[in-house]
Amino acid sequence: MLLLAVPALAGEKVLASRVWPAQEYTRVTIETAKPVKHAFFAINNPDRLVIDLEGVDLDDELKALPAKVGDKDPYIQAVRVALNRPNVVRVVFDLRGEAKPSVFPLAPAGEYRNRLVLDIYPAKPVDPLLALVQPRADAIAEMAAAPLAVTPPPETAPVETPALPAVKVPVPPPPAVASVTVTSRVGARAVAAPKVDRLVIVAIDAGHGGEDPGARGRLGTREKDVTLAIAKRLKIAIDKEPNMRAVLVRDGDYFIPLGQRVAKARRVQADLFVSVHADAWVKPDARGSSVFALSEKGATSTAARMLASKENQSDLIGGVNLGAKDPVLARTLLDLSQTATINDSLKLARHVLSELGDVNDLHKHSVEQAGFAVLKAPDVPSILVETAFISNPEEEKRLKDARYQDKIAGAILGGIKRYLAANPPLARNKLAAN
Repeated sequence: MLLLAVPALAGEKVLASRVWPAQEYTRVTIETAKPVKHAFFAINNPDRLVIDLEGVDLDDELKALPAKVGDKDPYIQAVRVALNRPNVVRVVFDLRGEAKPSVFPLAPAGEYRNRLVLDIYPAKPVDPLLALVQPRADAIAEMAAAPLAVTPPPETAPVETPALPAVKVPVPPPPAVASVTVTSRVGARAVAAPKVDRLVIVAIDAGHGGEDPGARGRLGTREKDVTLAIAKRLKIAIDKEPNMRAVLVRDGDYFIPLGQRVAKARRVQADLFVSVHADAWVKPDARGSSVFALSEKGATSTAARMLASKENQSDLIGGVNLGAKDPVLARTLLDLSQTATINDSLKLARHVLSELGDVNDLHKHSVEQAGFAVLKAPDVPSILVETAFISNPEEEKRLKDARYQDKIAGAILGGIKRYLAANPPLARNKLAAN
């Protein structure tokens, strides 16, 4: 009797594997056509994370995963991939220290098929307030030229924005308050800033990031790259102001869920929140800048409603663990008793829109409103700026230009300063600036 060898069952092919390192957390994704059964556990001394993938081929894409972990990854030291037992591939992550992992599957969304996600958070979360106590000269030096800038900005190009007077908080009777002096260093020239009673904190949110590229231009430009470049330049401009500091919600190419963007702005006690985007439309002739605020009563136009719906899908594309929602944050985002905050947001939006009109055509000459999830901080005036249409080839080229990025940043800063001049922030505990 002739015995025939039974071939091993073919496993699921790995379509792609990606690693997104950042100081806040490192994300690893494994993409397959069908959902993959998996088991996960942690080992201490030394710290390791182990994922067993059932029914997956140990193919070239999976074997390439270890090489995708860089030497400067803050949380992963190395990755090992091998066949653990028949029909099971084991992936071992050697960590740089104790971590809090989160492993969850994602259904197909956007351009992606099924994804298995590993998020590696530090055991002690990164404190966003550290960005505020960092020496100002160091903070400016860290903001290197934006990676998309094709033309270096002139070294002496001034940002023409209205002067914002020192913030004086009217509290009767006025208490004795120790003023703070901030020194800003631009190049080799030191500029002494005027004394102020407290710093104004602006949270700058670069839209999209990591797994979520945002819109794509016809020349291949990704929205997430443009928004980060402009956000960094806006931070430079704000940090040069003697009585203002900026915090980047996202300072690299990684994804942050919409709710966490709001939460981070609130953790740093931000006075204002500015989300930077670059719009897209099906027709390439759409052009111009727009500014949006939150609406409690529905969108002001069909286009605004569609844009909000698209932006709110960022969590599905970027990838959020829906099984680990923070109930406190959920209540915050559903809080609709924020009429005063929305009114302040509208004031800020009008000033920024007016300044943008000096830099670019306006898509609409009035502020629009819709239910943007990223604008739902109940106590922080928040706006979303669509800097230009990345789907318009002419505006796409401008969005990649360093000088244009600086002009957009200067216009946003100008609008912020006009708003603050008419609406000085209230008193609170002082923050050290040096």
